[in-house]
Amino acid sequence: MHRKFIALIVSTAIAITGLSASQARAADPHDILGGLAAIAILGAAIHHYDKKRDRERARHDYRIRDYPDPGPVTRRPLPPRVARYDLPQRCLRTFKRYSRHHPLLGQKCLKRHYRHTNSLPKSCKVGFWNGERVRKAYEPRCLRQHGYRVVGGY
Repeated sequence: MHRKFIALIVSTAIAITGLSASQARAADPHDILGGLAAIAILGAAIHHYDKKRDRERARHDYRIRDYPDPGPVTRRPLPPRVARYDLPQRCLRTFKRYSRHHPLLGQKCLKRHYRHTNSLPKSCKVGFWNGERVRKAYEPRCLRQHGYRVVGGY
């Protein structure tokens, strides 16, 4: 597109030069103003085309090295409505009397390390006999189906 545009301008200039050479006469002010207006219009069109091309190139030519290094990344805490579904991994343990292969989230640990224990689904709560009394815990698989997840780092 750019080469075609320049070729059009050059060919138009050569054609006008050939015609004006045959009509050698003094230029009146109207001809001079018309020529200057035509040059100004062409200049504005070329300037607009270049600005548009530069904007498109800047949008598509994103380079990371053009920006300074932001330094160490600090993690922001999740908003409460999202963090509420993150359960502490430290509460995940196996209880011998329940199952050796299926870990549970202990109720006492959750009360200590998780704010929203009261909002956990009751259907995920299990009770089992440990030899002395009934212990209560939550099944992680059931909680996962309700949108909760076990996350480390607490």
